[in-house]
Amino acid sequence: MLHPGTYAIPGNQVLAAGARRPVGAHAGRLPPLNSTDKSRLCRPFTSLHIFDRAIHESAETVRRALSRALVHYHPIAGRLTVCTGDGDSNFQIACTGEGVAFVAATANCTLEDARFLHTPLALPLADLALRYGGRCRLSDPLLMAQVTEFACGGYVLAVTWNHAIANGFGVAQFLQAVGELARGLSSPSVLPVRYDGSLPEIPQLATALGPRLAGCEHINFTYTDVTIPWSFINRVKAELFQQGRGHASGRLSCSTFEVVAAAIWQCRTQAITKGRLRQPRLPRAAHVPVNVQNRVGAKDGYYGNCIMSQVITAASSAIADGNIVEVVKLVKRGKEMITSTLEGGERPVVLGEEIVGTIYGYSMLVLTSWGGIGLEDMDLGGGRPARVIANIEMTVLPSSVMCPLCSKNDGSDGKGDGVNVVAFCVREEHADGFHEELARLR
Repeated sequence: MLHPGTYAIPGNQVLAAGARRPVGAHAGRLPPLNSTDKSRLCRPFTSLHIFDRAIHESAETVRRALSRALVHYHPIAGRLTVCTGDGDSNFQIACTGEGVAFVAATANCTLEDARFLHTPLALPLADLALRYGGRCRLSDPLLMAQVTEFACGGYVLAVTWNHAIANGFGVAQFLQAVGELARGLSSPSVLPVRYDGSLPEIPQLATALGPRLAGCEHINFTYTDVTIPWSFINRVKAELFQQGRGHASGRLSCSTFEVVAAAIWQCRTQAITKGRLRQPRLPRAAHVPVNVQNRVGAKDGYYGNCIMSQVITAASSAIADGNIVEVVKLVKRGKEMITSTLEGGERPVVLGEEIVGTIYGYSMLVLTSWGGIGLEDMDLGGGRPARVIANIEMTVLPSSVMCPLCSKNDGSDGKGDGVNVVAFCVREEHADGFHEELARLR
């Protein structure tokens, strides 16, 4: 077994020297942060893109393309700043052109040695990405990138960003532009828009929670990298469809994410309540964030945050002991409530004290999907990534991410084993039980 410390050997950190000649209507201005941006202020996220086909000088190719892309996405090359006044409502982006952090690294093993195309990996994700070391600071770059070249010619691009600048959809758009420029296009095919003054204020869970969220600190949950088998997913979809035969609408269906989210929620609840009397009235909560860019009329090319969340609650016994199809229905109804809220206009998110207590406790689970948002579509010249993995440097709540379908292993070609999920959602004492429950999914 290879020692993790021998995998990645970081090079010198430099700043990508793009954004010196910013283009676009808002060059040099301070685009204001919207309510969604501010609700995710200074929270770092990382996406790791595994490319199994070599390109010429991969690290240098990425560095040059990244530098060129920042000319068009100049706010990403800036820094957060605080204008006159008190409170986070005055946070803005200063288009300073300082650039983003970049590191080139090498590894003395192959992608196969590190099990990059399988679950779980054979090395820590932290070795492959630049880290903020906690919450992002105002002086930190808004985005950081590391390219690690492997002995087989494959490479891993790890992109870490301050969530205030963009959500996964926006970062995917930026990375697709980097890929286009790496392949020789003169400019990105999508004209980027960072500020859209026509967007409505989207109700935010963080606003409802108020100052309590600001006091949250990192919790060291165990790391889970698992594949949810297609046999299980398709079986649950078929059961729901069968129920729909007698339904008033004539049919019932669900998405892959809704099944995967329900499975993670149920397996986790079973693990953390195992050996204890499951109280029928003890609430368990799931927090489901959804990209609503298309539902609120955002401009084409908009890459700022455009997310709305829904909290779903149910008794622990209903989640742990209930039929998985019923748990899927809970997740599905929660997502539908987001649409109805938006259609009803602006409404504040109101949470009772019991629910707030659940959110701040171990009973909460954040369920996110990176499927279909474009992170799997980046092409630097050798084709799309074989796999995209999520990593969360700072976990303040138990969280899981359904990763994009990319390779034959997860079924992007209609076959494969299943859907990859990365989770940071259980304490050490519940990890074995959680993994045992996941292993029973068939």
